[in-house]
Amino acid sequence: MSKENSKIPVEKLGTGIEGFDLISQGGLPKGRTTLITGTAGSAKTVFAAQFLAEGIRKSNEPGVFVTFEEHPAEIRKNLLSMSWHIQEWEEQNLWRFVDASPQPGHETIESGEFDLGALLARIEYAVRSIGAKRISIDSLGAVFTLFNNATLVRAELRRLSAALKGMGVTAVMTAERTQEFGEIARFGVEEFVADNVIILRNVLEAEKRRRTIEILKFRGTTHQKGEYPFTVLPDQGIIIIPLSAIELKQRSSGMRVPSGSPEMDRMCGGGFFRDSLILVSGATGCGKTLMTAEFIHGGAKKGEKCLLFAYEESREQLLRNANGWGIDFEALERNNQLRVVCAYPESAGLEDHLISIKQEIDSFKPDRVAVDSVSAMERVGTNRGFREFMISLASFVKHREIPGLFTATTATLMGGPSVTESHFSSITDTIILLRYVEMLGEMRRGVTVLKMRGSMHEKEIREFTIDHQGMHIGKPFRNIVGILTGKPEYLNVESMDRISGMFQD
Repeated sequence: MSKENSKIPVEKLGTGIEGFDLISQGGLPKGRTTLITGTAGSAKTVFAAQFLAEGIRKSNEPGVFVTFEEHPAEIRKNLLSMSWHIQEWEEQNLWRFVDASPQPGHETIESGEFDLGALLARIEYAVRSIGAKRISIDSLGAVFTLFNNATLVRAELRRLSAALKGMGVTAVMTAERTQEFGEIARFGVEEFVADNVIILRNVLEAEKRRRTIEILKFRGTTHQKGEYPFTVLPDQGIIIIPLSAIELKQRSSGMRVPSGSPEMDRMCGGGFFRDSLILVSGATGCGKTLMTAEFIHGGAKKGEKCLLFAYEESREQLLRNANGWGIDFEALERNNQLRVVCAYPESAGLEDHLISIKQEIDSFKPDRVAVDSVSAMERVGTNRGFREFMISLASFVKHREIPGLFTATTATLMGGPSVTESHFSSITDTIILLRYVEMLGEMRRGVTVLKMRGSMHEKEIREFTIDHQGMHIGKPFRNIVGILTGKPEYLNVESMDRISGMFQD
């Protein structure tokens, strides 16, 4: 290779798979072969088919699908749920099958040396006949199960890879793994016939499934390192959530927006910043949903559009509760000022919920967003998955430069840390704590602004009450300590004088 050629970077072909071209920094290396490996059910065939489908849909690039396992009729049928009309593309000479799948009733007998020559001829004919730019082969494991001589099979697979490169196509080959971690592929040689290796995982952890994708190697070019979560959705296929693409480039505004409560605005130094993320944390029943309703009402009174995601209460419950506080959600919906999206957390995975939230925001284009509550999502994901969900959600809302209010439920009635707070508090701009306070055998409620970036705010813990008109924030607690630690203690006059004297000294 000449010095001039050695300096030419590897050209990449955009796959069109959402999120993948970001983590691969441009797509798959053009004119090379990429191995897609994973256990059963990890979406290898979907990836291989989507690579061809997106090439047709977005670039009008014809593709060839070589199948060693399923009959083409089954593949057409299975992929209809993705709205990929393969039969129509075949009629338009944009998609061509090469069927090497076992024929019903035919028993394969190994005789002589294994030779891919006949198959290569069929593949090359299909590529030339439609001018294919992409090719997918599914899967290599079927070849190994039919023939015992792994050395010969490996040599023939190298021959296949070289032939594909000679045809000028960008190729994807799938192979099965027997476990999520360990050997790259089942027979231990598949990875050596490909220039690039991508691993799909569908790990079961704490009774919860989590799909991830990892680019193990891209020969001669760069890519993002590590695992990235993904999901498979009807009509969309594989969608990867590229945390590496999150950038701290959003603009910051000094404009204030009302919280919905004049007293809360005063506690925050004039209201929330327009592009701020607000975390409202508290025990069940202490007023988080009420604060959410007032946040929405405050925006609606200014003519803003509001979007509410509810994961703990049904739409009817939310409407009833809001009416009980003097807020008419139904009227706001009729005026197209409010959209309420209710979903049970267990109805989908974290990645599916995240994509649904993003699509709703892009569709409705709200001026403010509320999620009640994000801690409900802890039930449906792993600790790492939940952290990634929170980071992605916060970043998405932040880049829209709109205020986002998120509620989180504490572990105990008197407060205390929660998983949501530990994952979310560092990236929020404002934290409001709601707490129960026991005073002389009576339960009361307290509120404080724990943090507010870029602004002075009140430090007191104020008492508040709830009635048919909503939240009423009153005076600070003056004779109680230990509220935030979850161990409130009443101080008598003598103790208060002693503490006051310590500060004076």
